[in-house]
Amino acid sequence: MNESFVHQRIESVWRLESAKIIASLTRMVKDISLAEDVAQDALIIAIERWSVSGIPDNPGAWLMTVAKRKAIDILRRKKRLDQKYEQIAYEMNNHNDYDFSEEIDEEIDDNVLRLIFMTCHPVLSKNARVALTLRLVGGLTTEEIAHAFLVPETTIAQRIVRAKRTLATANVPFEIPHKSAYGERLSSVLEVIYLMFNEGYSATSGNNLIRMNLCNEALRVGRVLADLILIEPEVYGLVALMELQVSRFKARTNTNGEMILLMDQNRSLWNQEHIVRGVAALKKAEDLGGTFGLYALQASIAACHAKADTPEKTNWERISVLYEALSKISPSPVVELNRAVAISMVNGPLAGLEIVDSLLLEPTLKNYHLLPSVKGNFLLKLGRKMEASEEFRRAAVLTQNTQEQKFLLKQAEDCMK
Repeated sequence: MNESFVHQRIESVWRLESAKIIASLTRMVKDISLAEDVAQDALIIAIERWSVSGIPDNPGAWLMTVAKRKAIDILRRKKRLDQKYEQIAYEMNNHNDYDFSEEIDEEIDDNVLRLIFMTCHPVLSKNARVALTLRLVGGLTTEEIAHAFLVPETTIAQRIVRAKRTLATANVPFEIPHKSAYGERLSSVLEVIYLMFNEGYSATSGNNLIRMNLCNEALRVGRVLADLILIEPEVYGLVALMELQVSRFKARTNTNGEMILLMDQNRSLWNQEHIVRGVAALKKAEDLGGTFGLYALQASIAACHAKADTPEKTNWERISVLYEALSKISPSPVVELNRAVAISMVNGPLAGLEIVDSLLLEPTLKNYHLLPSVKGNFLLKLGRKMEASEEFRRAAVLTQNTQEQKFLLKQAEDCMK
């Protein structure tokens, strides 16, 4: 079997299954660092064996079985294996078809959600919580997380190491917290799901614009969280935002995987089931009352697009107002950049360009490819094609996603025609 194909397939399987494997192992060994090490050992075994024997029919189950067997061996050596795991070991040694999916949690059958709450424990700093959870649950590399945070990769690596050490020292349990403790961890949990979804929605690196497994996992965990916490508007706001964004997936790329901008998408391809779910979740957030937060406001913006069956019918005035509200509760250069786009659709590209120019010296946007991309778009609309081409080329250099690079370089070339 082609070695390159095997490695690509293994990487794909790992992206999809790693969170479940690490979560299950954490529940067994009660140590996140050990769980991750065991999962990585199983991955190494898979790389060695599958290159020779081929990829099994159910690679996720294969990885889970190998990882749990290694964990049981470790627990035996440490003499910490209780009666439950002795029974599991017996079943595994005597029945090759043992199905771990038959194990049912008493409170909630979702180990991944337990892992998220564990890594979002208040003993960690907010930044450490998000970075660690993206690493373990999202399967993101430190480089990808650094891009999401707009900070150096070494900073993220240090945060993750310190976070795992802190959790081990504090002996943080692998569990869903009591309802009285939801509040102190919920904001970090929501941020983790949000960043995980964003990385899947527009991958920072690689050959694909979208990482469906990340988006699907983020949406799944978000839905579980909404079922668990029924009185928090922002939970429904985040679920609404993800549902509405997912609805556009089929229209975001062509058959070759090349990206298509929102205004050029075939809206008949937008998934109406996701739109209905998104609007319903947003309605639940509204019914709970109070002022909309970060996620509900973004969901409201996405709903404006979802309700417009043609680009011309988009209510850009409402979108600009929503971005104004968003900038007040969560001010950031990225929000301001998005507001510039909305303003340009209402008052023209020059108005948007003025906002963009004010962001050029913002340190956190120094390597953010969407800044020159947006500026290039405004310059093109103003007829300044040479300058626009330069900005698109600058954006192409900054992005690490192959599809975005191709798209931006094509835009740069089209400016000169």
